[in-house]
Amino acid sequence: MHKVHPTLIIISTILLIVLLFALSLLVGAVQIPIDVVVKILFTSTADLDADPTIRQSWIYIVLQSRLPSALTAMLSGASLAVCGLMLQTAFRNPLAGPSVFGINSGASLGVATVMLLMGGSITAGTISLTGFVAVLAAAFIGAMSVMMLILFFSLMVKDNVMLLIIGIMIGYISSSAISLLNFFATEQGVQSYMIWGMGNFGGVSMEQMPLFASITIVGLIASLLLIKPLNAMLLGTWYAESLGINTTHTRNHLLLVTGLLTAVTTAFCGPIAFIGLTVPHISRLMLGTENHNHLMPATILTGAATALLCNVICMTPGQIGVIPLNAVTPIMGAPVIIYVILKGRHKA
Repeated sequence: MHKVHPTLIIISTILLIVLLFALSLLVGAVQIPIDVVVKILFTSTADLDADPTIRQSWIYIVLQSRLPSALTAMLSGASLAVCGLMLQTAFRNPLAGPSVFGINSGASLGVATVMLLMGGSITAGTISLTGFVAVLAAAFIGAMSVMMLILFFSLMVKDNVMLLIIGIMIGYISSSAISLLNFFATEQGVQSYMIWGMGNFGGVSMEQMPLFASITIVGLIASLLLIKPLNAMLLGTWYAESLGINTTHTRNHLLLVTGLLTAVTTAFCGPIAFIGLTVPHISRLMLGTENHNHLMPATILTGAATALLCNVICMTPGQIGVIPLNAVTPIMGAPVIIYVILKGRHKA
């Protein structure tokens, strides 16, 4: 079968991202003409305010709701996808993903503690956080706490499979703690926690976007720096070490980057399922290669495109409402995983 050149696939994915990004700005409960959306994006605030044909509500919807949502989807999808790729390569497990190490569960436990146990606020001395800021802080602290715990165990456990099992066990412990908190919580607290757990790309405002974008872009750049050692690790730990690659240092660097990207994404958007697990497989199927020189850029772009597609689907009902993100991602992701498993079984 004739293989498509990786460059062509990457260019096609970029064009798809542009198309889906545009759709994200157009689809929603309020119908806004395309020419008005373009004018809002490329016209100064003063000129927009002076234009009587453009409603102020349209300006707010495009600039304060749809634009940050589209940017968040693009960055989150890229981050989770590259995390999944790095974990699958380092641990030589096609089912490894950001949620496997309990990072998502750690963030969820942090949020559950604040919402279900502390009444939605964090108080430490003279510092008091409430509402969205408290949830954001709790999710980040929970995710990074689990990440530090995984890094601690990685110093004692050199076997990748054993470390993977430890991560899964930490996830189970976090899930059990969440179940206990839910059992003793109020009905309102449980409802608030369930809504957060559904996932949402609309959690980052334009004021918060510079912080969110800066952290995710730094994490993505750090991921690209791991391309060479990851390619070496594809051939086995011994081979990588014979090439001068410190596999333990690479694994810890990888875990730190993965933890940071997952923590930030989960803190702002909630626990997002399947994107980190399935997108690397989609990229492998498109490229037909394990070479990270091509695979990692393609995975980053495919992750951005997949998340944007999910965002468009979530907004499609319009006035009926917004579909929960985690109701869409499994429908798209599960068939890919089933296909990969069946394909692997035929090869065996």
